[in-house]
Amino acid sequence: MVSKNYLRLESMPAYTIASDLADYVWDIVLTWQWFEKKTLGVQYANAMDSVAGNIAEGFGRFHKKDKQKFYYNARGSLLEAKHWTEKARKRNLLNEKDYQYILSILLDLPRRINWLIKITQEKLTF
Repeated sequence: MVSKNYLRLESMPAYTIASDLADYVWDIVLTWQWFEKKTLGVQYANAMDSVAGNIAEGFGRFHKKDKQKFYYNARGSLLEAKHWTEKARKRNLLNEKDYQYILSILLDLPRRINWLIKITQEKLTF
C-alpha cells in the first residue's frame, strides 16, 4: 500500500499558533470580573477565535478564491484582536508579560497568513 502525505490543518503553523493564542487569551479573560468579560472580553475572545476559525474554514474550501477570502478574513480578525489587546492593556486587564507575549505573536501571524494567501495563489489553478 502506498502512503500519501496530505496536508493537514493541524500541521499548518498559522493555524496552530492562532489556535493556541486564542486559548491563551481565553484563559486570561476567564479571570476577569463580570463587567470586563461582558464588555471587552467577549469581543476579544471572539476576535482571537476568529483568526484560527477563518484559517480552518479557508483550508476546507476547494476553490482558490474561496480559500483566499477566508485567509483575508483571518487577517482582518487578527487586526481586530490586536485592537482588543491594546484596549485590554490600556485598561489594566493584561499584565506586561502577557501583553508582550500576545503582541509578539500577533505581529508574527500576518506574515504566516500572507504566506497562505500567496501559496494558494501560486499553487492552485482553480
